[in-house]
Amino acid sequence: MKAVLFDLDGTLIDTAADFIRIIQDMCREEGRAIVDAELIRTQVSEGARAMVKLVYPELEVDDPIFLAHRQRFLDLYGAEIAVDTDLFAGMYPLLEQLEQQNIPWGIVTNKPRGLSESLLTALNLTERCAVLVCPEDVSKTKPDPEPMYLAAQQLQLPAEQCIYVGDHPRDIDAGRNAQMYTILAAYGYLPLAHKDDLAAWQANCIVNTVTELQHVIQQKLTLNSAINT
Repeated sequence: MKAVLFDLDGTLIDTAADFIRIIQDMCREEGRAIVDAELIRTQVSEGARAMVKLVYPELEVDDPIFLAHRQRFLDLYGAEIAVDTDLFAGMYPLLEQLEQQNIPWGIVTNKPRGLSESLLTALNLTERCAVLVCPEDVSKTKPDPEPMYLAAQQLQLPAEQCIYVGDHPRDIDAGRNAQMYTILAAYGYLPLAHKDDLAAWQANCIVNTVTELQHVIQQKLTLNSAINT
C-alpha cells in the first residue's frame, strides 16, 4: 500500500452538524415537525436530495418546488459550510503520520467539486490533499470504479496499491471494483438500509473508531514496507 484515499462526508470529515442545523432551520421556517438529528445523519451520505426529502416527504424529487427547496438548502450550506464541521477526532494525527511517512492521501467523493473545495479550504487541507476526485471529473461516479482509477492515475500508482476508506456501500463497491484495499468506517454516517449487516458490504476490514483506522492503515503500510525490503 502506497497511498490512502478517503470518502469525504462521514469518513474524513464530520460534516453532519452543519447539515442538521440547516435542515432543522428549514423545518422551523416552514412550520414543519423538526426532523430528528440522528435521522438526518443517516442521510448525509445519500446527498442533498435525500436530506431535503426528510423535510418535504410529500414532494417528488423532480417537482420544481422540491428542486427549489434543494437549491436553497445547497445555497445555505455553501454560505456556512464549516460552522460546526471538522475532521473526525483522531484524524489530524492520522494525516500527520501519513505525511511524515511520505504517504500521499487524497479524497474520492460524490460531493460536488465546488462544495468539496470550499470545505477543504475552510479546514486548511487544500495543500495537504494530494488528489481530489469529484463527480465533475468522471463520467460515472461511485460505485463505479472510474473515480478510483482516476485518483490512482493522478497519484501515479496502480489502484491495487491504494487503500480506500468509506462509510457507504457504494464506497466499498467502488474500491473493491478497482481492486483497492477497502476499509469500512463504521463510525461514519451509515445508511439505515445497510447499517445492520456491515459484513454484507464485503469490505476488507471494518473499523469502529479513527484510532482503529490508524492502526489498520499502519499495519498495511508496515506489511508493504516489510515485503519490499
